[in-house]
Amino acid sequence: MGELTRCGWAGSAPEYSAYHDDEWGRPLHGVTAMFERLSLEAFQSGLSWIVILRKRPAFRSAFAGFDPEAVARFGESDVERLLGDTGIVRNRSKIEATVHNARQVLDLETPLDELLWSFAPDPATHHRPADLSEVPATSAESTAMAKELKRRGLRFVGPTTCYALMQAAGLVDDHVRDCWRAAS
Repeated sequence: MGELTRCGWAGSAPEYSAYHDDEWGRPLHGVTAMFERLSLEAFQSGLSWIVILRKRPAFRSAFAGFDPEAVARFGESDVERLLGDTGIVRNRSKIEATVHNARQVLDLETPLDELLWSFAPDPATHHRPADLSEVPATSAESTAMAKELKRRGLRFVGPTTCYALMQAAGLVDDHVRDCWRAAS
């Protein structure tokens, strides 16, 4: 079998190829799964996604599998522990935001995954990109999602972070037209 044609970003590292082939753009559901993606996208801000992918097992361990109930119980000693954990991105603002966001997620009247999916555009109206130059960094939906999440008290949830979450969790399908995953 020949080499698969992937989105341009997916071939530069084995971690990217595996993430692209197995996860990116596939519909994701569940509060814990969506909280993990939202948190990892926030940690990625200002960094390369490959850094986050390589540290993902350590993030999962450090943040109790991204169970919002467990993370919401984290206190200052946990923040200090995380700041000393070389396996994750040690950014105080992002660590504190993740703990804060877990508390906000627990206070939502609508489960996080339902809330996030309410911003998914109609697939029939979503334009499949021909190449990476046509993939947007934000959309009207990601801007609305960011506004709503901020209104509900969440942090590190700007329109670009929200669009990356939408791509990662399959709310939008931005696999380029000639990508093998575009047809699946």
